[in-house]
Amino acid sequence: MTEFREDDATPTARALVALELIHDRPGVSGEYLGERLGVSARAARRYVGILRQAGIPVESTPGRHGGYRMGRGYRVPPLMFSTDEALALVMAAVRGRLAIAGSEAVETALDKIVRVLPATVAGQAEAVRRVEAVGPRGDGPDPQRTSELAAAARDGVRLRLGYRTGPDRDPREMVVDPWGVHLRHDRWYLLCWSHTAGARRVLRLDRIESCTRLGETFEPPPGLDVVSVVDEHLSEGWGVPVVVDVDAAPHDVLGHLPRSLGRLEPLDAGRSRLVGSTDDVDWFAERLARLGVAFHVVEPDELRTACRTLGRRLLDAAGD
Repeated sequence: MTEFREDDATPTARALVALELIHDRPGVSGEYLGERLGVSARAARRYVGILRQAGIPVESTPGRHGGYRMGRGYRVPPLMFSTDEALALVMAAVRGRLAIAGSEAVETALDKIVRVLPATVAGQAEAVRRVEAVGPRGDGPDPQRTSELAAAARDGVRLRLGYRTGPDRDPREMVVDPWGVHLRHDRWYLLCWSHTAGARRVLRLDRIESCTRLGETFEPPPGLDVVSVVDEHLSEGWGVPVVVDVDAAPHDVLGHLPRSLGRLEPLDAGRSRLVGSTDDVDWFAERLARLGVAFHVVEPDELRTACRTLGRRLLDAAGD
């Protein structure tokens, strides 16, 4: 949302900011308008009056829960971005080149955004746009299919998917209840219940070849946390099982370890047990070192060795 600045202190500028605030937040109070405009609530009403004199239908409702809102039928003016909003949007789009397939759509969207910006902001946005992001390109999902999957999850509609279990395998058909779409480390996933497999599944969106609504509806599990379930799922099924006891309660550990390392189980006396798996014990040891509290490797021996090796490296680096 636009923040009013003192160098914009003209009646027209304040009126335009008031227009954006009323449009973005229907029912906004006069006190809030005055606060954002840097004037009193009484003065804010004068800028509302300027908008009405210009033919813009600003309606007001009196009372404790009243406020200003745009009248019905009013056509929204061209998008107005503050400098911070414009640059943040361009940064998100630059990252999107790596997260989705068809980066040409990102480029055309950036063209449109830059064209509508004021000259001073457009120059900054163009500089950010030219930043090169590092990573594989074009391996993300199709934006249209991503939208279809997210909408099906929102509407609770069952789907028939064509899904490749590997990059060089032919797609197979499966019927699923889509529970939610999740973006993790620039990779898109669909959490679903597979009626074909009779089990919960986490599917990569870039491997979904087709998506068809079946018309049947479903109810997701009550209290479902899509992010937690996907992260826990991605911690399972690797080659080396891992069990680590941590000298802290689960709620004190969650903020220091990614949930993809495994699931946390409470132990007695404010301790936790981390249960997961990995194909890279050295990497796992490095993540454990970030805990900031004592931990003890229960299994496997390979992880104990990796922790000892990491500890010696850190001692050597410190000169001890």
